[in-house]
Amino acid sequence: MSASVSAQTGRWPGGAFARRLASSPALRVSGRRLLSAIPVLWGVTLLSFLILNALPGDAAVALLGINATPAEIRSFSIKLHLNEPLWTRYGHWLAGAVTGNLGTSLASPQSVASIIGSRLPVTLELVLYALVITFIVSIPLAVLCARWPRGIVDRVCLVLSMASISIAPYVLALLLVILFAVKMNGFFPALYSPSSSISGNLYNFTLPSIVLAIPLIGFYTRFLRADLLDQMQSQDYVVTARAKGLSDWQILTRHALRNSFIGLLTVIGLNLATLIGATVIVEEIFSLPGIGYELLQAISSRNVPVVEGIVLVFGIAVVLANLLTDLLYGVLDPRIRHVRSRS
Repeated sequence: MSASVSAQTGRWPGGAFARRLASSPALRVSGRRLLSAIPVLWGVTLLSFLILNALPGDAAVALLGINATPAEIRSFSIKLHLNEPLWTRYGHWLAGAVTGNLGTSLASPQSVASIIGSRLPVTLELVLYALVITFIVSIPLAVLCARWPRGIVDRVCLVLSMASISIAPYVLALLLVILFAVKMNGFFPALYSPSSSISGNLYNFTLPSIVLAIPLIGFYTRFLRADLLDQMQSQDYVVTARAKGLSDWQILTRHALRNSFIGLLTVIGLNLATLIGATVIVEEIFSLPGIGYELLQAISSRNVPVVEGIVLVFGIAVVLANLLTDLLYGVLDPRIRHVRSRS
């Protein structure tokens, strides 16, 4: 019956739903963000391609080794099109990337997509584990510091936060390896070893995740603490809540904390690129077979297709994270949705 009615009226049965979906503010924001990401991703891949090709040395020599003969180097360069002009090679890669083909590794017959697919889960697990540790520690600490500002907990957190933000990730990693792997007789492993169980995997990822989490804990704790104090001291809803008989602890945890999450989301989205850069260092130190470790190996061997593919994946991850942050604004504060719907 619905099909015949549609044929008579010339309307698709799901037309109303499609119109509502198309008019959704969230969908419009997502579309604009994705369109604006295209030139960003293109610029990132172009810049990385130019920098990699500006490095001294020959990619064929880096891949074949210093013992390769000139004839072998020449034959290898022709086979992999390394003798072609810079813009020609970038144009071939870009044309393939647009269609979803990231090319083949110069060091092996394995496709770049399969290399990324096998390495990416390790990096995702590392980043997610680090973020979970960060939120579990930083949010309660920020609430405690905001509840009793200039108290003993607040002063200790200030000192530890400044120290954690100031120390470099590779220095922190080496210090923790010495403490937990050497001094404490392998309490946590210094190097990654594959495990088929979830508990074994978490055990292997704990120390690298702590290295990533410690600077984030210090930064997020101070940021959230400052925002919570601002909420408690200057917002009208706090006065109204106190007039209704709510305690400062109830106002802090039920109302101020949720409002402060909006600013925290912005910081998380902006810090994602820094977090990804830190994973490259941490994966190298702990020999984690992630995408960051593969990126360093590809850079050292001048494996341009692998570098370009990983850089593209990193760029897409940052764009999607910022898009998700924008969408979560409307979940935490409905007023943001109303503003977008009127605009």
